[in-house]
Amino acid sequence: MTEYRNPDALIRRAGRGNPDFDQHFLVDDRVLDRIPTYASEFDRSHVLEIGAGTGALTDRLLDAADRVTAIERDPDLAAFVREEFADAIDRGDLTVVEGDALSVDLPAYSCCVSNLPYSASSELTFRLLPAGKPAVLMYQREFAERMAADADTSEYGRLSVAAQHYADVEVVEIVPKEAFDPQPRVESAIVRLTPRDPDYEVPDEDFFLDFVKAVFTQRRKTMRNAIRNTAHISGLDAPDAVVDALDDELLSARPEKLEPRRFAAVASVAYDHGDPS
Repeated sequence: MTEYRNPDALIRRAGRGNPDFDQHFLVDDRVLDRIPTYASEFDRSHVLEIGAGTGALTDRLLDAADRVTAIERDPDLAAFVREEFADAIDRGDLTVVEGDALSVDLPAYSCCVSNLPYSASSELTFRLLPAGKPAVLMYQREFAERMAADADTSEYGRLSVAAQHYADVEVVEIVPKEAFDPQPRVESAIVRLTPRDPDYEVPDEDFFLDFVKAVFTQRRKTMRNAIRNTAHISGLDAPDAVVDALDDELLSARPEKLEPRRFAAVASVAYDHGDPS
């Protein structure tokens, strides 16, 4: 069995994380050991890690993957990981990229396994999902459960529709706050994202996602009212024409009741009849 670096010892050498900078380092060996196993069915020839921190997960990924690219925006931590894993870098097994994962060029990776910085979870997720690569990602528990939620539940919303448009979303483990140092204020969750094409078509992906975002600002209104009231957000110049073209069943439903397939049907009518700008 491989002996990994002690996560607490890594923190002692690198310096304790700053929660004000969204630095919560995973230190529970059992959780760290399990994370790569959730990607065991994925192609791990080139694993992307966002938010390498002190390298505790990087250590496991180097054992599970052929090659790892780790992105870290904190220059001190990036330098620490380069020094700590100098041998892996020399072998060509590890590349450390210093920079913001929202703006740096991403490599041609095969899957992503990361303990994401929670403040940028949404932006990072929707940078990754359109690439069509599988991922195992750590989130705040509430965010993860909203991603995976089914229609007609309290957690279901635009995040659910948007994430499930790209992938099957599965919460595979709840992680207590005690597994981190410093501890976050909330529980976390590990999510497995398996990309797949949706079983519906949309005329324009950007419009579909913008339309979903718009109507969910009025999730408890009927779709009839939500379409009319949010035209300034969705960019519809003729919302009444959209309402006239839809059947009463859809118009009487609330956004929180519509699964992604039915949202796609409404968005298609809106695109065809609403004169989107």
